[in-house]
Amino acid sequence: MFSSFKGLLSKKTKGIGIELTPERVNIARLRKKGQAFQLVTLASAEVPEGVFQEGQIVDSATMAEIIQSVIAESKVKIKNAATAIPGGRDTVTRIIPVPAELDDRELREMVLNQEAGLYLPFPREEADVDYQKLGFFVDEDGIEKVQVLLVATRKEVTNSYISTFQQAGIAINVLEISSFSLIRTIREQLRQFTPQEAAAIVDIEFESTEISIVVDGVPQFSRTVPIGTFQIQSALSRAMNLPPSRNTDLLQGMTVPVMPMDSVGMPKWAEPIPERRQC
Repeated sequence: MFSSFKGLLSKKTKGIGIELTPERVNIARLRKKGQAFQLVTLASAEVPEGVFQEGQIVDSATMAEIIQSVIAESKVKIKNAATAIPGGRDTVTRIIPVPAELDDRELREMVLNQEAGLYLPFPREEADVDYQKLGFFVDEDGIEKVQVLLVATRKEVTNSYISTFQQAGIAINVLEISSFSLIRTIREQLRQFTPQEAAAIVDIEFESTEISIVVDGVPQFSRTVPIGTFQIQSALSRAMNLPPSRNTDLLQGMTVPVMPMDSVGMPKWAEPIPERRQC
C-alpha cells in the first residue's frame, strides 16, 4: 500500500466532505451543534461528460480543476477532506469469520494477506484492503469465531482519487465506500430496527443504483445496478420525443404513486384477480 492511503473505513474526523459523481462535484461543510450537526456550507458544480464514468475518475486534471473552482466560489479554506468511492465492480465488501483466538497482529496478517485474496474478483496485489473487527459468535461446530468486515477496492481507483485531490491541493483524511457513508448518515433511522431485522437501503445515483442490506448497522449484502437517474431521464426523453440531456430536471416534476398495502405487504394493485366462475 502507498503511504497516503489511510483505509477504506472511516475514522473519526471533522472538516469537509467532497463528493465526486459523474454529474456533479458537491462540497459540504458541517459543524457540531449540540448532539447534532449543522450544514454550514453546500456548494456544487456540474461535471462534463467523460470526466467521471462507471465509478472511476477518467480525467483527473479536469476533475481537480472543477474541485478548485467550487472551493473558490464557496470561499471555503480546505486542506483536508473526506470523500467516498461509489460501489461497483471495483469494490468489495464481505463479512468473513476468523478464529477468535487470534491477537490483533495475527488477525491483520490473516485478513489482509490470506483471507482477502479468497473474496476478491481481482488479484490481491491490485487491491487496497481494509477491515473492521465486529462481534464474536459460535459457529455450528461450537467453535468461537469473530466476524470481520472486509472492504477492498482496486488500487487504480484509490490512486485516481488520491491523485485528483493532490492536484486540487487537498489531502484526503477519509477515503471509504459510499454505502458506509450513507449508513452513518441515517444511523439514527436504522436504530429503530432490532438486531434481528434487516433494512434495505436503495441509493439511486446518476449512472447506477446501489442496494445494501443492513442488519444491526452492518452491511450484509450489496449490489450495484447500472441503472440511475440518467437512464431513467433518457428513457423518459425518448418517450416524450425530447432531445437527450444530462440534466435530470425533468424527473423533479415526477411523482411516484403510493399504493396501499395489504396485511402481508403486497400492493393492492398486485393482488391476483379472482377467477370468475359460472353458476
